Amino acid sequence: MKVFLRIVVLYLIIITVPYEKILAQNAKTSYKFIFGTQKALKGYIQVKPTVVYSKEQGYGFDFGSAVSVVDRKGKDQLTSGFCTSDKPFYFSVYLPEGNYKVKITMGDLKDSSVTTIKAESRRLMLEKVVTAPGKFETRTFIVNVRIPEIAGTSDKVSLKSREIGKLDWDDKLTFEFNNKRPCINALEISKADDVPTIYLAGNSTVVDQDDEPWASWGQMFPRFFKPEVAISNQAESGLTLGSFLGSKRLQKIVSTLKSGDYLFIEFGHNDQKEKGPNDGAFKSYSERLKLFIAEVRKKGGIPVVVTPANRRSFGDDGKITNSLGDYPEAARQMAKQENVALIDLNSMTKLFYETLGPDKSKKAFVIYPANTWPGQTKDFNDNTHFNGYGAYELAKCIIEGMRENKLDITKYLVDGLPTFDPAHPDPVEAFSLPISPKSSVIKPDGN
Repeated sequence: MKVFLRIVVLYLIIITVPYEKILAQNAKTSYKFIFGTQKALKGYIQVKPTVVYSKEQGYGFDFGSAVSVVDRKGKDQLTSGFCTSDKPFYFSVYLPEGNYKVKITMGDLKDSSVTTIKAESRRLMLEKVVTAPGKFETRTFIVNVRIPEIAGTSDKVSLKSREIGKLDWDDKLTFEFNNKRPCINALEISKADDVPTIYLAGNSTVVDQDDEPWASWGQMFPRFFKPEVAISNQAESGLTLGSFLGSKRLQKIVSTLKSGDYLFIEFGHNDQKEKGPNDGAFKSYSERLKLFIAEVRKKGGIPVVVTPANRRSFGDDGKITNSLGDYPEAARQMAKQENVALIDLNSMTKLFYETLGPDKSKKAFVIYPANTWPGQTKDFNDNTHFNGYGAYELAKCIIEGMRENKLDITKYLVDGLPTFDPAHPDPVEAFSLPISPKSSVIKPDGN
């Protein structure tokens, strides 16, 4: 009788609980993968080039990646072989929501390698790791994985149609291996629940842009941190403080935010288009900004207000004109009123653009002649959204703002990171970041 009852209970669980939820509850949170060896190293999963990702298997090469495996038959089995490709390739692992420590070994016994790694929706994790023949580099970083469902509730984030299928919101962790010759020997993943998290709330100037040539400072941000802090970028194109609230994104952040975590808040571009009787920089915008600050503080978090980045709007005098009205000033006043740190990105971007000048500043934005990108038949002429170079420089502005505010989180910046002056930006000619395969001619929401 007891056996029968157990069978009945198990059956009821199976028919009432979605398969995806059962899978998530039982999903592994740690893995060790090895590539390129003739036999598996103890404790590691051997991944052959024919292993294609599936949720049931839990890992594999993704999005049609064509990779080759080389085995140098060296003495150290961990570094004897590697997987590589002459094109960017993807590897995905099915994982529950959370922060994960990722350890990657790169190199080749007989040749040099150059590897850049992006995660999820083109978040820059490692930039141009170079190894000489016979030399290897092992690097570690923290990556955040999330899903739309809000833990402990029946609610979930109301995603836009353009977000459906976006790598930031799916149920797996995806790596993009890129650059001239990426050679991946081994990959280890483990849970990292105890690390502090920096959450980002904002619009298209902050979001992890899925598609080239669009980019934002938020997706460049992780590259500048040691593997002791996670970045959870929950910004989305076209959003205001109000629509961020309405789509339950602040609720999502607060549901996982721990005491000591940070929330960086940058809005304004789309808020200024709201024309209701209670809208305006010193009305709804300021009131909602105050609400964001209060909700974060309730959980013991640390809010940071970021003034909105300038648009590329030059006047006849070669100076940037204010296209954002009172919103930058409202953000400054609210930060002062609530005694929170302020990163004045608005002032820094004005200086950055003016230093480059009206013509050269185009190199920081998605401003390209027709036929520069696949499927592009008309000119790109976007003075709001950044390309890789512009996004990278803005991320450096944010880092400098952190330093100026003496935020405790600056102790997690990578060693040797120099100070940044927007009046002396990195030469655009020297900037090089490998292009991801996925591109789009559709402009992100918002302006």
